[in-house]
Amino acid sequence: MTTAEEFDKVTAECRRIYALKMKDYGPSWRIMRPQTVNDQLFIKGKRIREIEMTGVNLVGESVEGELMAIVNYSIIGLIQLHNGFSDHADMSQKRAMELYDQYMQEAKDLMLRKNHDYGEAWRDMLPESLTDIILTKINRNKSITSHDNQTLISEGCDGNYFDMLNYAVFYLIKLMNYETK
Repeated sequence: MTTAEEFDKVTAECRRIYALKMKDYGPSWRIMRPQTVNDQLFIKGKRIREIEMTGVNLVGESVEGELMAIVNYSIIGLIQLHNGFSDHADMSQKRAMELYDQYMQEAKDLMLRKNHDYGEAWRDMLPESLTDIILTKINRNKSITSHDNQTLISEGCDGNYFDMLNYAVFYLIKLMNYETK
């Protein structure tokens, strides 16, 4: 499979989960302020790192599930960044799915461009390094958010959300390829 095909396979499962959660809860996440989205991402990334470091998983939810949550919360972060937050779920499920698809396509397009330029370097990286990069991007967004989303020289929160999403997808591809060997 090509990287684009692997990306599609992994993200189709992320989308399926997002759609099911939409049916359960609707876009209840619309009330999340940027700090809350970043903290949700932090919780997921931190849990992955703890499992990697200790080998202990008392909750029983998989690293794969946490990575899919990072993909989905990254898209939620992009939606919130571009639409602001609300005091109630003010978006239809249909619109939330349309925006999901839009941002996922943008993430894939970005991944393909970067993947070309970097020569698929992620394939030679350790999964733990991908986790650390995701956590770094989360911390960058927390810092940017604390500065009213203003940066002097760095990319903004949107670039970090796209990178988190793509690094989580890379990790998921690695897990998928490991399971199929």
